[in-house]
Amino acid sequence: MASASQASLLLQKQLKDLCKHPVDGFSAGLVDESNIFEWSVTIIGPPDTLYDGGFFNAVMTFPPDYPNSPPTVRFTSEIWHPNVYPDGKVCISILHPPGDDPNGYELATERWSPVHTVESIVLSIISMLSSPNDESPANVEAAKEWRDKRDEFKKKVGRCVRRSQEML
Repeated sequence: MASASQASLLLQKQLKDLCKHPVDGFSAGLVDESNIFEWSVTIIGPPDTLYDGGFFNAVMTFPPDYPNSPPTVRFTSEIWHPNVYPDGKVCISILHPPGDDPNGYELATERWSPVHTVESIVLSIISMLSSPNDESPANVEAAKEWRDKRDEFKKKVGRCVRRSQEML
């Protein structure tokens, strides 16, 4: 059983690793130096996607029993995407609690596993931006637009990208 102090040590190590070896596509740091359990992440819209050129901020909140349980990730920047709830919360399989899916949509192997790191989580979110999953959407309206009105979808994403650039 992981304790909050073990979680804290692991998060400090991951933060140190990311500072020493930055990863293309995002930057991460603490929201407040006194709280290792709350991270600020900026994701750069992946090249050759609708989100290209955007700078999307998110907050990653880790539970005291991390890495046994997943963090939550919530965009604080406006973002239009089938796998992001209207309140900004990211919905991807690896952020769902470990074990079998009560709804039967996901395999246990697709859900949270303690091997995930801040880096693997953010890279999964970048991948999600590149290829939305409209099979089990968090934002039904965005998923419908993605499927049926791609031009409308592109316009809304373009507005989000422009707004994110104005916030710099």
